[in-house]
Amino acid sequence: MTPDTTLTSPAQQEDDRTRVQTVVRLAELAAWIERFAPADGLHKTEVPRLTLFRASGPQAPGHAVAEPALCVIAQGRKQVLLGGERYVYDASNYLVVTQDLPVTGQVIEASAEAPYLAFRLDFDPAAITEMSMALKMDSCPVTAAKPTSRGMFVGHACHILLEPVLRMMRLLETPQDIPTLAPLISREILYRLLTSEDGWRLAQVCSTEGRCKRISSAIAWLRDNYAEPLRIEHLAREVHMSASSLHHHFKAVTAMSPLQFQKQLRLQEARRLMLANGIDAATAGHRVGYESPSQFSREYSRMFGEPPARDLKRLRSMHGGMQASNDVELRH
Repeated sequence: MTPDTTLTSPAQQEDDRTRVQTVVRLAELAAWIERFAPADGLHKTEVPRLTLFRASGPQAPGHAVAEPALCVIAQGRKQVLLGGERYVYDASNYLVVTQDLPVTGQVIEASAEAPYLAFRLDFDPAAITEMSMALKMDSCPVTAAKPTSRGMFVGHACHILLEPVLRMMRLLETPQDIPTLAPLISREILYRLLTSEDGWRLAQVCSTEGRCKRISSAIAWLRDNYAEPLRIEHLAREVHMSASSLHHHFKAVTAMSPLQFQKQLRLQEARRLMLANGIDAATAGHRVGYESPSQFSREYSRMFGEPPARDLKRLRSMHGGMQASNDVELRH
């Protein structure tokens, strides 16, 4: 019998070592999250901008405005819907949000034995700009030459990124180190993201040569003025773009038109007002800019699957009236 003389190449051996390192770090990350997030839900931490999340089973869809952040899953799986697009990520990859985006998030794989465990680090826009400038990515021709990028992307979770993520988690055990070390580790995480294959997508947000920065301004204007009538020509002037250019690049970033974006903001805010303040649907609709109660009810039902009264009754029966939380959450 001829002996098997097949040898593993050095490159294959390196790939195997890399995979093992990634698996080991993910297991450690899961253990840290379980320790500091012992119950289901969102858990704010002593580290600024760091939130942990745990879920012991699949969840109903949650509507929210996702703000710029890195989301890393140590265990389980989640899907995020943006416009008509579906982003699914698990422990093999991460999600980066670069713009404020109205999304629908849902944990789709979790159990009591293997709960969904996630790490979310919110971005500091000034830090992204500073790091991009240090790397000369803010005015880089390569960054500017890329097409306008969607404000959300999924990347490969490798051990190189997971190492600073783990060091950030370890700070929870030594809180006296947080003020000094957390900013340094945050910078390293940003560095790893910006120098990754998809780093240009994050750098575009602060690029002096690109359109994404102007779209960020348009999004900020819509968030501040969602209850006002939307005139595309006025918004275009606010961000120094033509109406056609604004429409094209806005949709490239958000997967929806400015009008669709405004509609989602209005409906999410109306839902929040009814839940938090106990006001009726007609009042909530009027406060967010709807003149017709019937139009508000139709669009609410289309987005949330039920008329306002039925939807609120269901939500109030869940967790004392609060919808099951997501690691992408709505903030005010």
